[in-house]
Amino acid sequence: MLTRRQDETGWASAKTLSEALPFIQRYEGKTIVIKFGGNAMGEAELTRAFANDVVLLRQFGIRPVIVHGGGPQIGSMLKRLSIKSEFKDGLRVSDLETVEVAEMVLSGGINKGLVAAINAAGGRAVGLSGRDAGLITAEKMRDDLGFAGKPSAVDTSVLDVLAAADPGFIPVVSPISAGADGEIFNVNADTAAGEIAAALGAARLMLLTDVEGVLDGKGNLVTDLSISDVEKLISDGTAKGGMIPKLGTAMAARNGGVDAVVILDGRRSHGLLVELFTDQGAGTLIS
Repeated sequence: MLTRRQDETGWASAKTLSEALPFIQRYEGKTIVIKFGGNAMGEAELTRAFANDVVLLRQFGIRPVIVHGGGPQIGSMLKRLSIKSEFKDGLRVSDLETVEVAEMVLSGGINKGLVAAINAAGGRAVGLSGRDAGLITAEKMRDDLGFAGKPSAVDTSVLDVLAAADPGFIPVVSPISAGADGEIFNVNADTAAGEIAAALGAARLMLLTDVEGVLDGKGNLVTDLSISDVEKLISDGTAKGGMIPKLGTAMAARNGGVDAVVILDGRRSHGLLVELFTDQGAGTLIS
């Protein structure tokens, strides 16, 4: 039996819509949560290409929900404002001043810029944050990280209302979230995307990053992983740095009911389409 990586036919080689149709129908009517971040988000041409692909997904009857990050942009703004930024265990320490800047950058400039790009591509994007309608309720990760938060609850009512009002709406979510008492928390975008995907029962969680996927000890792309494979990569030290929390998000999303998670390179041309509409895929599939 062919695995998803052995069949090179599909979207990439299809010459007619009828040839591509089986790949499109696979996800028709289903929710795909896409985390968009990294360097791809800082390049106008890559953002435009991403927006075009998202609009195409919606035109095919797929329901994309976008969650975006913005770490480099937050760092740049903090530097411009002469606010020192500290990291512990790879996580930004977020005092009140820092989290207010993060909200300005994420829920302001980045969110509205991405909404504008999708709308310019012919979509109908709606910008939200985790604070809107209680979408994400957060709590402190650790006392020494200040207002760096983790989701404690997700309420998808606002997303459900948008879908019911007009199935064509494309939600674009900033991960800035509120605590139970109204505090502002800066939540990691990968984590926020995973929690939203689980709450929506998504068919796919797509984590777009700056590497082609999960690499083995020799630096080669690993195309397919099970949960036990992921646990082994973490325990034996093969997975390093920022890949560890992404894999943790992937496992949590799978255990939360997401059909599969894909970690792929957001800089790859039409990587989303290649992953969804071909059997060979793009990046690493965790199923």
